[in-house]
Amino acid sequence: MSQDATVVTDLLTRRFGERLALDSLTLSVAAGEVFGLLGHNGAGKTTAVRLLNGLLTPTSGTASVLGLSPVDHGPDVRSRTGVLTETPALDDRLTGRENLRFYARLFGLSRHEAASRIDDLLDMFSLSDRGDEHVSTYSRGMRQRIALSRAMLHHPEILFLDEPTSGLDPVASREVQDMILMLREQGKTIFLCTHNLEEAERVCDRVAVLEQGQVIALGSPRELAAQVSPPQIEIEVEPSHREAAASLIRESWPNVLLGSDKEATISLGGLARADIPNILRALAIGEINIYQVVSQQLSLEDVYFALHKRMVDL
Repeated sequence: MSQDATVVTDLLTRRFGERLALDSLTLSVAAGEVFGLLGHNGAGKTTAVRLLNGLLTPTSGTASVLGLSPVDHGPDVRSRTGVLTETPALDDRLTGRENLRFYARLFGLSRHEAASRIDDLLDMFSLSDRGDEHVSTYSRGMRQRIALSRAMLHHPEILFLDEPTSGLDPVASREVQDMILMLREQGKTIFLCTHNLEEAERVCDRVAVLEQGQVIALGSPRELAAQVSPPQIEIEVEPSHREAAASLIRESWPNVLLGSDKEATISLGGLARADIPNILRALAIGEINIYQVVSQQLSLEDVYFALHKRMVDL
């Protein structure tokens, strides 16, 4: 287990009566990592966030956040984490700045510190020119930016973002994703719960896929794609060289799946990742003219549905 892990769970389990909401969750999140917890609504993502912030008590298992037990040290944990819920409650009667000022007092910031921090956050999230307008006039994207600013007021060491782009239009969603990437560049640790697979693939270093409260896959999007389907590539060569190229590959890599219905393209499947540069090097030595190499690696969405189908078929 990494010594710089900021979140660690071991067989973390939560039941609500007879319903098993989270089943033996075991994972660790490194400092400075964007970690995604993926799953459909009801998969257990929000339950995990509540457990990790000491808002729920586990039925069994343990969790550690920043070296603290959320059960025994809930207030201390929450003083060092920031949480953005799927439907953040903002007071429409107040301005964006007043909303932030109210929560700054709850976090125990001095008046001077709060004013400086609010100015910085409004500037960071491009809201300086709208900060003194009522939240009721804000778009959903702007409201989400204010809510994210609120979660960051007290300089949290970890941000828990629960469906941060839910209900947002594509432009607003991209703005929030860009903010997550900006925060990652600043070294912030982010625990992202989402069912938006394109979003997860864009911003996450690693992901865990939840199905019925259980983790069924864990790793980087690239690693999970390789688990579901080995890398596949298409190589476009000089048409007159195609047969020579195919013969060379068959001779040295007999286990590679070879095929294509295109005159100048060879499709390769069943590859180990390390095979790809070796094959290209061999073709170059064989004086095969290579015009294009295209990776056909699965997207995270492809991976997710392949894993889901495996679970359904069990």
